[in-house]
Amino acid sequence: MQFTFSMYISFEDFLPYYRGYVKNVEVRDVRGKLLHINGKYFRPFVTTSGIQGQFVLQLDASGKFISLNKI
Repeated sequence: MQFTFSMYISFEDFLPYYRGYVKNVEVRDVRGKLLHINGKYFRPFVTTSGIQGQFVLQLDASGKFISLNKI
């Protein structure tokens, strides 16, 4: 399964996810499906400005994480 979504969050707003205080980031994919993604998967994409851009989330047939990539 593959989901595409945009994410725009400031560095300060993402800190609770980055530090693990809040577990899941809630996003809506381009088709309107609501997704809950563990914040740890976004750590490689954090800059001093936060996280900005479009992403592709890939899950296996049982819904387990495979990858998260910025496009």
